[in-house]
Amino acid sequence: MSSSSTSSLDFWIRELENPTLSILPTDYLIRQDKQPKEASYSTFNDSSSSNQILDSFLLGLAVFSVLIYRLTGDDDIIILTNNPTNPASGNFILRINISSPDLSFAKFYKLVKSKYYEIINKPLDFEEYLGHLIKENDLPAPSGLFKLSFLSAPTIESEKLSSEINGSQNDLVVYFNPSSKTASFNIVYNSLLYKKERIIILSEQFQAFFKSISYHFDSIITHTNLITKSQKSLIPNPTNDLTWNNFIGCIHNIFERNASIFPHRKCVIETQSVANHNSHKNDRIFTYQQIDQASNVAAHYLIKNGIKRGDIIMIYSSRSVDLMISVLAILKAGGTFCVIDPAYPPERQTIYLDVAKPKGLIVLKKAGTLDQYVKNFINENLQLISMIPALEIADNGTLLGGVPADSSKDLFVDYQLYKSLSTNVVLGPDSNPTLAFTSGSEGIPKGVLGRHMSLAYYFPWMANQFNLSENDKFTMLSGIAHDPIQRDMFTPLFLGAQLLVPTEDDIGTPGRLAKWMQKYKATVTHLTPAMGQVLTSQALTEIPTLHHAFFVGDILTKRDCLRLQNLAHNCNIVNMYGTTETQRAVSFFEITSRSKDPNFLKNLKDIMPAGKGMYDVQVLVVNRNNTSQLAAVGEVGEIYVRASGLAECYKGLPEVNREKFVQNWFVDNNHWIEYEKAAINYDKISNQPWYQFYLGPRDRLYRSGDLGRYMVDGNVECCGRADDQIKIRGFRIELGEIDTNLSQHKLIRENKTIVKRNSDNENYLISYIVLHHDSKDLASFENQEAYSLLAAEEPNKKDDLVIKGVLVYNELIKDIKSFLKKKLAVYAIPTYIIPLDKLPLNPNGKIDKPKLPLPDSKRLLTITKYLSVANVDNDEEMTDLEKTIRDCWAEVLPDNVIQLDDSFFDIGGHSILATRMIFQVRKKLNIDLPLGTIFKHPVLKTFSNQVKQMLNDSSLNEGDESDNEVLSYSDDANNIVKTLLEKDFSRKIGPLKKGDSINVFVTGVTGFVGSYILSDLLNENRLGHNKITVFAHVRAETEVKGLERIKKACKTYGVWKDSFENSIKIVLGDLSQPHFGYKSKEKFINLVSDFDYIIHNGALVHWGYSYSKLRDSNVISTVRLLNICKIGKPKVFSFVSSTSTIDTNHYFDLSDKLIQEGKNGILESDSLSGSATGLGTGYGQSKWAAEYIVRQAGERGLTGSIIRPGYIGGDIESGCSNTDDFLLRMLKGCLQIGYFPQISNSVNYVPVNHVARIVVAATFNADKGVKVCHVTGHPRIIFEEMIGSLSHYGYEVQSVSYDSWTKHLEKSVIDENKDNALYPLLHFVLDDLPTDTKAPELDDLNTLKYLKHDSQFTGVDVSAGKGVDLKQMGIYISYLNTIGFVDSPAEKGKLPDIKLSGETINLAKSGAGSRGSAGKE
Repeated sequence: MSSSSTSSLDFWIRELENPTLSILPTDYLIRQDKQPKEASYSTFNDSSSSNQILDSFLLGLAVFSVLIYRLTGDDDIIILTNNPTNPASGNFILRINISSPDLSFAKFYKLVKSKYYEIINKPLDFEEYLGHLIKENDLPAPSGLFKLSFLSAPTIESEKLSSEINGSQNDLVVYFNPSSKTASFNIVYNSLLYKKERIIILSEQFQAFFKSISYHFDSIITHTNLITKSQKSLIPNPTNDLTWNNFIGCIHNIFERNASIFPHRKCVIETQSVANHNSHKNDRIFTYQQIDQASNVAAHYLIKNGIKRGDIIMIYSSRSVDLMISVLAILKAGGTFCVIDPAYPPERQTIYLDVAKPKGLIVLKKAGTLDQYVKNFINENLQLISMIPALEIADNGTLLGGVPADSSKDLFVDYQLYKSLSTNVVLGPDSNPTLAFTSGSEGIPKGVLGRHMSLAYYFPWMANQFNLSENDKFTMLSGIAHDPIQRDMFTPLFLGAQLLVPTEDDIGTPGRLAKWMQKYKATVTHLTPAMGQVLTSQALTEIPTLHHAFFVGDILTKRDCLRLQNLAHNCNIVNMYGTTETQRAVSFFEITSRSKDPNFLKNLKDIMPAGKGMYDVQVLVVNRNNTSQLAAVGEVGEIYVRASGLAECYKGLPEVNREKFVQNWFVDNNHWIEYEKAAINYDKISNQPWYQFYLGPRDRLYRSGDLGRYMVDGNVECCGRADDQIKIRGFRIELGEIDTNLSQHKLIRENKTIVKRNSDNENYLISYIVLHHDSKDLASFENQEAYSLLAAEEPNKKDDLVIKGVLVYNELIKDIKSFLKKKLAVYAIPTYIIPLDKLPLNPNGKIDKPKLPLPDSKRLLTITKYLSVANVDNDEEMTDLEKTIRDCWAEVLPDNVIQLDDSFFDIGGHSILATRMIFQVRKKLNIDLPLGTIFKHPVLKTFSNQVKQMLNDSSLNEGDESDNEVLSYSDDANNIVKTLLEKDFSRKIGPLKKGDSINVFVTGVTGFVGSYILSDLLNENRLGHNKITVFAHVRAETEVKGLERIKKACKTYGVWKDSFENSIKIVLGDLSQPHFGYKSKEKFINLVSDFDYIIHNGALVHWGYSYSKLRDSNVISTVRLLNICKIGKPKVFSFVSSTSTIDTNHYFDLSDKLIQEGKNGILESDSLSGSATGLGTGYGQSKWAAEYIVRQAGERGLTGSIIRPGYIGGDIESGCSNTDDFLLRMLKGCLQIGYFPQISNSVNYVPVNHVARIVVAATFNADKGVKVCHVTGHPRIIFEEMIGSLSHYGYEVQSVSYDSWTKHLEKSVIDENKDNALYPLLHFVLDDLPTDTKAPELDDLNTLKYLKHDSQFTGVDVSAGKGVDLKQMGIYISYLNTIGFVDSPAEKGKLPDIKLSGETINLAKSGAGSRGSAGKE
């Protein structure tokens, strides 16, 4: 290498050190896997350009650089450019650092020109430079150097988007075209990233800037207005009237009015945990009248004890109906409520109390008692005039307040007489009902006083916009001390709707919240994105009733939306923007439900927009450097909110109020005062009682500190903060608050906290500290052992500041985190604390954030390695079990030295990692450990104790394993036979004859298989020989609704015929209860006496539930139906079971043995004793127990059949399928990652039409006793061939080993956090899928015999059997593609055509076809 070449490389290494990759914000999702789609737009001629080509080129380059600066917010600009006088000489990179937003364009142009001439003679050998980057940074491939270019091309034909530089691809190029008189510009762009409208606006902005500098070359670069005529319709006018006096009343008065209109309507339901299987038996239900009366009692108590209008009352709270009663009581008393969460550290609770200085305190009994530290603070610092020590509402609606120490009776005994009396305290729009806290930069949270104007003002508009009504059921899921809790409570109170209150257990246990929502038929929910992730984590339960989910509090991602709409197909998601200071969410962006538009989210970016202002709200994006202007479309500015409903102020902080709540400078406020006085209705309004509490029109803006930009459709998207305030898990915090508290640690001299995003797009915190090295106390925290080991073994790393600091002061870091836990909420504790010798400073004397060293994965691995070696004592303290569990934690948290007192979530864990860890523990210890264990016991020691207790309780030793299993299902089945089953079923039953009129009772008719059983029963050929009436058991409120459910299910699968309705009678009731739960035994007997046949197809299918959870639904209900066979007519009983009853090694081995002997497989006469133990799922165990009981009934004289299917496929002709089926999830999941596993098992996969035919044939042709009918595929397809059929039909998927496949799946779902159809079944597919999908071969002589006999009724002989082959898979895949379950294949024309009605397609797209099992039936 020549010296000049070396010199040039050195220059570019210095020049491009730590660059910011300039990226113009896109309109569409960035898809790395898609080839760019080139488009172009010819822009304007620059008639003012210099005659010098180079000068004209540089002028355009400077303007383009300014636009990038203003549209991205980045002051470090990277642009690929070239020499217009000799374009063929090669390209190079221009890097411009804009030092000040107040730079004049003349000076900036001079800077660009100077920089350009500096580098034009420094040849950049891209290949050489990229080779250096790869070597120095240990990169697998070249990284991108630029995304934007400003170039000159020799010809129009050579203007292209593509780049010849390895690893770099243009998103947009501006081409300069010189001519003799003028210069023109052409924009070439990737139309997969940018809308044409965006490029047109960019061109207009380019032209506007050129025009401006032609008149004012010295103008400030950030002051030139970029808003062109076409943009004005997209951007709010800040001088419009937003109505300032349209007060609709106080929320508690509106509630009182509702309570008087419908006193007995349900208002609040405190639900039991869904783990409690007593249905709704123990729910606490309170009416509007009861809530009104209870709050009246407490309100009068407060008033009689000295509370006056405007006094603040704190509520030491729990999530309960008591919170709502307390809030209403305070509002009725004219007070201001503020909530304290008992989960906050005592020190933080006292800070809230100190800021609020309350006059009253309400302690909810369920919240527990105040910490002594807090009690002492209250006694020493506050002058409380009223206190309620233990508020709770009894089940009968009586309000209790607790018994004071100096009394023997309850606090409210003498106040019950006021329960029907309103307090009649007059309040107005500017009265203060709320005090909510947000972060403070000085370490003290700021208290925000709300206004009554805002609490109810937006509800009428929301009800109309989002179709909310008194019929809705809302949820209380927000943090109890987080201001969104107000939405949870006040929205249903305004509408006259219901509020559902879950248990903390249902919120905190993964998967349970969705079950709770489904069980209680929630229709509307308010969530933070973090709570949305809790809702969808490990959830398998669909929520069909949920029609709206309102998100606020943090960025909402596409992944969050997809996961929720996977569970709730009918759910419209509304992303809202708002802060404590705006008091309500003030903007909205609605994501249409999956049932209405399955593709709505497809092209949206990963982060949902904040949207547009709600009714009478404007979201103004203001030019940060010239506030007299709004920002243009695409330009980064600061978000201000203009509305009549802003909060009042920060309590006691006048200077902050002047900074954050500002007068609208776009219009004189006196204008609105005069405008109001001149209004026709002014006299009427000014005579209202509330008018004395109205301060008049106040056209104010709230300065949010958030950065945003207008999109081309007028929506606003957020893009960061203008200050150091951020959000963690939906909670707004200020880095300054963390730093203030850090600085109070006695060993910290300096500190700085920054925020970074991890691979899951989640914020995490890093704090850098400089220590008091002259402190004697520091020595006790130093540990040189690990660092000495590093210095000896890897001396090249001993000077690394991050590694050295963490190794030496690891114990101090723990002490600092413990210190912070007493002062900050857990979400504000930094993930990493890095001790440094000093903080790097920039030339201006400020901390140089880019030079703060990051704790990257390489550094963390080194730290973990040497701390582990040095931490021998910790290892010796652990038991073998604790070490095993620690290793399971370490597999998902690799960058940590894990100790006994570590909390999983404090060291980087989250719900997905917790799930992975639980699977590891289950696998290593062979224990059915509940997923919720880690959330209830997050500390390693207590978690290990729970595991130990489970191991001891279940006695999982090899010698007694089978005994325990027998007790769990086979002994239970035997006991049920002895105690619950009728003793004699001997009845004379003749074969079905043509011409017979028969009544068939069927369960599970609204499911996938049930729809086809119904269709087969009412087949035209059958009805030609027999009159058949189907008594269909349906879970519904009324018979009409029950029939509608059946119609919808059948239409979803394309089998409904209007003629069916005449042959169907609806049966309501609970099968697990005696007499179906009917109060009248006579009614029950009259109903069931006329049944001739019973087909029991209904079951609760859940692969995660234990036997005990499924016992009532799947076993006891079977006994109840069997015993019906003794009532009235003789009856044939058919039970639809599952091959899950033979999923044991005994039958796998027996199957192989029988096949070797030349037999067909497991005999239908087998007693199933080989699976009396060893079944691994509660579902399989419940089906085994039910089968055993049915067979014992056969021994006692019952006539009937047991039908035992495996995997149930879609319709033979249309392909209609249950899209929640495991095999279809597997198909889609493999397609999503591009790989499928090499598994050679045969799959017992039979089309649903054939399964239904077998069920009906086995019912109508049953002979004496109970016989088993196996359902087996003819032919059977191989698992690998089944999934591999995707390739045959044009999809791009690769076959890999199972181990390799699991790694691809784990990487995609867990590491990269991508959505996948297999997400809810990770524990199943990542465990041992080759073993778990093994299926015994089955003999099916009984089945074939019954099918042969049945052909006389159907006219079709299908006794040869049916199965799934490559052709049938094509029909299934075509169906899945038609309904949008899978995308279209890359190779077109291979999928077969299928016939589906528009109604069936729409129902399937809405998610109606994704009910039922995620595995075998």
